[in-house]
Amino acid sequence: MTTALAAPATAPAPSATRRWTPSRVLVTRSAAERPYGQRVLARLEAAGVNDIELLRGDRLANLRGDGDRAAFMAAKQTLALVVPPASLRRLQPIAPSADWRFDLAQGCPAHCQYCYLAGSLSGPPITRVYADLDEALAGLDAYVGHGTVTSGSAARAGEGTTFEASCYTDPLALEHLTGGLATAVEHFGTHDWAGPVQLRATTKFDDVAGLLELAHAGRTRLRFSLNAGPVAQRFEGATSPVAARIAALGAVAGAGYPVGLTLAPIMPVDDWREHYGRLLDDVATALPAGTDLTVECITHRFTPGSKETLLDWYPRTRLEMDEERRTTKRGKFGSVKHVYPRETMSELRSWFETAIADRLPHARLLYWT
Repeated sequence: MTTALAAPATAPAPSATRRWTPSRVLVTRSAAERPYGQRVLARLEAAGVNDIELLRGDRLANLRGDGDRAAFMAAKQTLALVVPPASLRRLQPIAPSADWRFDLAQGCPAHCQYCYLAGSLSGPPITRVYADLDEALAGLDAYVGHGTVTSGSAARAGEGTTFEASCYTDPLALEHLTGGLATAVEHFGTHDWAGPVQLRATTKFDDVAGLLELAHAGRTRLRFSLNAGPVAQRFEGATSPVAARIAALGAVAGAGYPVGLTLAPIMPVDDWREHYGRLLDDVATALPAGTDLTVECITHRFTPGSKETLLDWYPRTRLEMDEERRTTKRGKFGSVKHVYPRETMSELRSWFETAIADRLPHARLLYWT
């Protein structure tokens, strides 16, 4: 099969502004036996991680700390290299993003005070890297052509069968330690698939130098999660600055990748039109002509469980989570979600749809939620 290679980068990759080094690494026995697990171990040692514990079995010991806050901080500084349960590799749809959720890892080293993982994952927020990546990639063929979110949608069928790699993690935040995203990108770019496919990943980081010359064949869409200055500065701790993410967005677009802009979580802060307008202008300036660009808009919401967890994690947060200022939405199984009132949502949506069309006229707005 003839495979298209990545286009040469039009400019040098921006230097990474932030790289996470875990204080402690736990490696289960099964993970250490996997070829990919061994490659990750070598990268961890090369990165200067000193506290690497090879476990005798496949269970992770409980993290203990002097109180919940200490346990939280210890967990956020810990990486575990594990083999996930077999059930995780029976892929599930992940609307509205993609046909299938494909996990490279679980957990994130960033400190976003609105973190949606607080309502999605239980237990200490350890970052778990999955050591079965080689086998997991080999198992994706069975899912091609069988999705309902993109491949089964007339509006998005051109994306092919899509696989979302950042549902429960930020893969670029871990890439210097794992190489997992590059491995997946090259597999998608060089494998002989039964139909059109796309790997999708979103990030709040900027360390893209290792991705620019890969044989991606246009089958990976790298999306950058961006926000207005006041939101990012106040609530997105331990991430790359927004300006650096925008520079990285421009670099990967220059390398021929289809790219995406994830505006999330949108918040109607003071002077929000001015701040978000400036953000969209900066994105438009950074992108090369002809960039294949999508936009996803996600407004801020929270659940009772996520609010409780986030207040435990970040007790001094100034994040607005006042149920009295929100509308309650209930899922079909009784789940509760607090979203902005209808009038606020309507105002936000109208402005963003117009602003995106004006400033990024070639972009495709995939969804608003």
